[in-house]
Amino acid sequence: MTTLKLNNIDKFFGVDSSRVQVLKNINFTAKKGEINLVIGPSGSGKSTFLTIAGGLQTPSDGSVVLEGQSLKTLSNKQRDALRLNKIGFILQSYNLIPYLTVKEQFKLVKKIKKNHNLDDHSLNDLMKRLEISNLENKYPGELSGGQSQRVAIARALYTKPDIILADEPTAALDSERVIEVGKIFQKLAREQNTAVIIVTHDLRLAKFADKVYEIMDGSMNLNNELKKKAG
Repeated sequence: MTTLKLNNIDKFFGVDSSRVQVLKNINFTAKKGEINLVIGPSGSGKSTFLTIAGGLQTPSDGSVVLEGQSLKTLSNKQRDALRLNKIGFILQSYNLIPYLTVKEQFKLVKKIKKNHNLDDHSLNDLMKRLEISNLENKYPGELSGGQSQRVAIARALYTKPDIILADEPTAALDSERVIEVGKIFQKLAREQNTAVIIVTHDLRLAKFADKVYEIMDGSMNLNNELKKKAG
């Protein structure tokens, strides 16, 4: 079942002589139960693609349809509700609240989204797999980049979203932890029927993907040869 569709997306920044086209006629479909990997170097447009897919930015042209709803027909309040209940974001900045401990990060999410979250047992199991159980009482300022990244992944998965949108989720992780994160995403897609979209330059994740796209200079194409190269 199609859960996210981008139709003829263009995105421009700047005006007049400073106008730059960042995305060029992007067409993309994500289905539940599948992992989609979008590979591209820095500056290729992949982060802009992800934020438009999640409704954090609006395209200059084209449409984004999420769970059968066109985002441009929704009010800001309706978009916020859709993101809260349907999408789990994993962003490069981690977005952890600096004055809350790791444990309190999850408590805050539960206050905002009261239902349909992981139960305590499932959350504890996820934290063990990500090796962050011992960090519960640490503040973000006390965590390394890799630890912050793993906490951000756990927080996004805690809400049991229908769609995961991840921006470089393994950039600060060693190969062993990349494999574990890849397995977690795979299990999430298969067992919870989640659509997973990951933008990255990390080819180590390609072997876990169902489809691999390449984005370059704002244009995107399906390129499953990259999956073969990753082994």
